[in-house]
Order: sequence, then structure tokens, then C-alpha cells
Amino acid sequence: MTLRDDAHEIIKYAIDAVLPEYAVQEQLRKKPCKGRVILVSIGKAAWRMAKAAVDILGDQVVQGIVITKYNHSQGPIPHLVVREAGHPLLDENSLEATSEALQMTQNLTANDEVLFLVSGGGSALFEKPKEGVCLGDFVDITDQMLRCGANIVEINMIRKRLSAVKGGQFAKWVAPATIYSIVLSDVLGDRLDSIASGPAYPDSTTSAQALEIISRYKIDVKPELIEILKEETPKVIDNVETFITGSVRTLCDKAAEKATELGYQSYILTTTLQCEAKEAGSFLASIAVEESEFCRPVKLPCAIILGGETVVHLKGKGKGGRNQEMALAAALNIQGMSNIVFASVGSDGTDGPTDAAGGIVDGQTVQKIRESGGNPYALLENNDAYNALEMCNSLIKTGPTGTNVNDLTVLLVKDV
Repeated sequence: MTLRDDAHEIIKYAIDAVLPEYAVQEQLRKKPCKGRVILVSIGKAAWRMAKAAVDILGDQVVQGIVITKYNHSQGPIPHLVVREAGHPLLDENSLEATSEALQMTQNLTANDEVLFLVSGGGSALFEKPKEGVCLGDFVDITDQMLRCGANIVEINMIRKRLSAVKGGQFAKWVAPATIYSIVLSDVLGDRLDSIASGPAYPDSTTSAQALEIISRYKIDVKPELIEILKEETPKVIDNVETFITGSVRTLCDKAAEKATELGYQSYILTTTLQCEAKEAGSFLASIAVEESEFCRPVKLPCAIILGGETVVHLKGKGKGGRNQEMALAAALNIQGMSNIVFASVGSDGTDGPTDAAGGIVDGQTVQKIRESGGNPYALLENNDAYNALEMCNSLIKTGPTGTNVNDLTVLLVKDV
């Protein structure tokens, strides 16, 4: 097998290990639901999580809804309505599906239980704007923040304050019913108030912090929305019990496990990578060169593994995602080296607004781009990593995986 083959195998094994159905079923066996259950499942992994729950609970689920990203559902589920909506920018289908969820969970009693299954992507998919906020406001502000490189915690800090269901407000809506929440984390540090903007968790952030973010990133916000951003979110919630079932740490642990099985010295460098994508790619390429020339910090052959979520400051008009941009940047710094492979993917199977999960590059990637008529430096500057990697068959396309626990980066180096 080649280094590329090994990288693909490591990535597949790690993602398969964090598919949500196993974790949901294990949690429901540990702590069963009691009595009548209304199920609400939101996020990119919503379908798989809901299907696993219904397989366990059966007719105990009296009704419910799945709200997931377009092309992420896999058919009907007994007792449930399945809806698809926009991500990363919410759309009318997001609002309509959320309205259905709110109708299902209104006028509940203390004898009712809401099984709330949450995964990454829920911020865009589960939404009801506050009075005075429209869909266009959400789309515009989210788009501005994505373009300026704000991280997911910062973006969600703003979105939850414009929302009638985020920042603990969904929990207030269903009271006095209780919520049993099972969460698949896509936020570094597993911050429950930020995962899907925390619909059923007390908000630890403040309005002052939100306004500081607006100022720091120079986000253009209408004056009336500034007043709404000043409103505080719930800080105490007493009708919710929450369990985290999966995270990027598990993803990296499983990648290291498979790499070791394949004969590599495995080293998890970090599970909290968060910086500019192309800077991360350049830095990790420098580590690869250090490994190749001096066999440090790990003995060869080695697998250096990282998890997290980088950001891209959009300056050009190209196509791509953070993992593709990281891979292209790495390729520029390992040109001509035959013993290095760099791969980075989004665990959900989609990297930015593309059909690729990420990219995989080696020492020949840059030359292949040039032979196909591309200028790799110009393509990177134009944020056009997708088209650059497509020229040399270096895109990784998994299709929707059904899970979402941040990104996985694998750097393989062998003896020359």
C-alpha cells in the first residue's frame, strides 16, 4: 500500500468509529427514556441519531421531527417527520421545520419527555428569529462572519442572541416537560452552550462579549439588531439533562489507533487546532520536512494527527473549504519530497460549500497542478483550492458521512 492508501484507510477508520448511532444507542441503554417521548433531532448527523433512537425506543416515540442538511437524510423513520434545510446559511426550510418542531412541543406537561438529539449544523438548521429579526438578517450576518474568519463559538454567540430558540430558549419553551439531550460535539472543548448555539443549555456568554465581536470583526449590523443583541439569554435552566456522546478527541484517538496498526509511530499533536487554514498547512509541512530530514519529534515512519477546525479569510472568489486550503498550502511546502503525504478532511464529508470532504497532497501535487495549466500560488491566493486539487485528483470525496465532530488532519512521513 502507498502512503496515500494508508492515509485514506486511517481517515475512513476514524470516521466510521464516530458514527453517531452506536453512541446514541449506548447512551439510551445506560439511561432509558421514561414514558411518552417526543423526539427532536437537529444537525448534520440528525438522521442517523434519530434512526438509532427509534430502533431502541420503538413505539415509545409518539411523534417527532428530524431536521438535517440537504442530502443528509436516508429515508423515512417510523413516527418521525424528516425535513431537510439549508447549511451553513439557513433558509426558509429551516424556519418551517423549526416551526413544526415547536408545534410538536407546545403545551407539554411535566409527564412528557423530549428526547433532543443535537449535532453540528444545528445552528443553521434549527431556527426561529426573534421578533424584529428576519431571515435575511441571519444570512447576512452569518455570511459576513464566515468571510472574516470568525470561529464557530463567536458566530454562535451572535446567532443565539437573534434567535427565539437558541441559548437555552428551546428548553424554556418545552417546560415544564423535561429534556433528555444527547449531543454529538463539533465544538472544540465541547462547549454545550455553543454546539448548535445551545438551544437547551444555559448560555455562559454575555451581550457585552457579543457586541465586542461585532466591533472587532467590523460586522455591518442594523441599529435595531444592536438593541436585540443587548438582550441577555437564559443563564439558569433546570429541566434538561445533557450527555455528550462523541467528539474530535475520539476521532483522533481512532486515527492514531489505525495508524499504529499500519506500522506508524502515532503522535496526536493537538485536538484543538484553530487558526488560519493556509498557515496551518504551511506549519505542518515544516514539521514534515523536519521529520524527513532529522527524524524528529517522532521516529519514522510516523503519523502526526490533529483535530480541530481552522478558518479561512476569504479574499478571492474561488471555490474550496478550510481542509482543501490547508492541503494546498501544505503541498506548496513539500514540493519534490517523495516520502510525505498530507490529508485533511471534515468528518461530516463536506468541506465548505463543496462536494469534497477535503484534500490529500504529496510532493508531486504542485507539479501536477502546473502540468494541468494551473498556478498553485495564484489558486491559493484566490481561495480556489477545490479547482487546484481537482486538477491533480487530490480531492477527497466521501459523501455525507452522517457524523460531525470537527476536522481530522493526518500527516504521514516515511524513511526516504
